Amino acid sequence: MSDSDLQIAGDILAVPHLLQPSRQHPGTVAEFAGLACSIAADRAQWEHLVAYDATTRWNHLLRTGPGYQAWLLSWLPGQGSGLHDHGRSSGVLTVLVGTLTERTGRGMRALSQGAQRVFAPGYVHEVVNDTLESAASLHVYHPGLTEMPMHTCAAELAGATAARAARPLSR
Repeated sequence: MSDSDLQIAGDILAVPHLLQPSRQHPGTVAEFAGLACSIAADRAQWEHLVAYDATTRWNHLLRTGPGYQAWLLSWLPGQGSGLHDHGRSSGVLTVLVGTLTERTGRGMRALSQGAQRVFAPGYVHEVVNDTLESAASLHVYHPGLTEMPMHTCAAELAGATAARAARPLSR
């Protein structure tokens, strides 16, 4: 059995034929990835907004559009998201500055500046800055993020990965 790019968090940039130019009102996962790329490329749009908080991971709602939200997040060394999913939202995570580590039931992956991950609803992961440098990332959610259920252990991570692989994808 093979996994599709949407069943696992994938690097949409590794599949160039799926990456579409962004439209004013994106409607597909590839168009949301394109939107994230265009926002990331325009540093003047977000760079001056990034702030770092020593007590918690900082976030800022950067943009909203029809059915989506774009969030700017910052990560000091050692800060992480905790194990979570995004409820009914699909997402595109793009690293803007530094390096982040994503942990899933499939293992760990270092994501350096420019790396992009795409995930479907119910995708369970943890994102951590385990480097000695600060980092910033962009997160585009469709539909807009309304919940972020936290998970408590690796067994839940493995179970969610198996459940996701068993169900059909929907946008």
